[in-house]
Amino acid sequence: MLAGAFALLAAVERTGGAGLTRLACESGLPKATAHRLLEQLLGLGAVERDADGYRIGSRMFQLGNAWQPHPGLRAAAAGPARRLAAVTGAAVGVAVLRHDRTLVLDWAPGDAVALPALCDRSAWPWYTAAGKVLAAAPEYRFPPTVTPASWPREGRAIRERGVAVDRGVLTPGVCCVAAPLYDMSGAPVAALFAATGPARRPERLADVVRRTGTAISAGLGGGRSRPIT
Repeated sequence: MLAGAFALLAAVERTGGAGLTRLACESGLPKATAHRLLEQLLGLGAVERDADGYRIGSRMFQLGNAWQPHPGLRAAAAGPARRLAAVTGAAVGVAVLRHDRTLVLDWAPGDAVALPALCDRSAWPWYTAAGKVLAAAPEYRFPPTVTPASWPREGRAIRERGVAVDRGVLTPGVCCVAAPLYDMSGAPVAALFAATGPARRPERLADVVRRTGTAISAGLGGGRSRPIT
């Protein structure tokens, strides 16, 4: 039953919301089974129903927002991220990399760049600065269909610098710089990123983002950030 429920939730996510017939087909479940499970998920708030069919419910949003890859990550990052945003004017956030998606956990708005398009999205491509700085770690394994041919060379450059930079990936005119955050075992668990407008070169943010990342890592028990070798 649990496997069927998760298959349905995955189908709702992939389709962005759909009717019973399509969701049954997408999930590989018999239509009667899909209907029974969707009604149970509806009662739990995991899905919602409207004139177009079923969509992800608010309960899933609440559960998802409570997730973090390290039990102290949000608490350790909150203060330093707000200070970094205040000092630089950049929008500052914390993200993780899962498979081929950059998942944004938290962010603090800055006054140097408006990010209305970003605020509505919690999953970005892996090749944002935050995603790339985590993908460069030896521990990360790309899904087999994702790794670009140029990545080994770019990954080495990121490991040498300790930061990753992107330009215009998130939205035109926005540049981003990111540094890894480490737990007590020395493994990168998340990335700190700062996004700014074209008037400020992202390379100038690199040092302050690295130093802020070191402070957050210390709060996670990671002490000084180790280089990604």
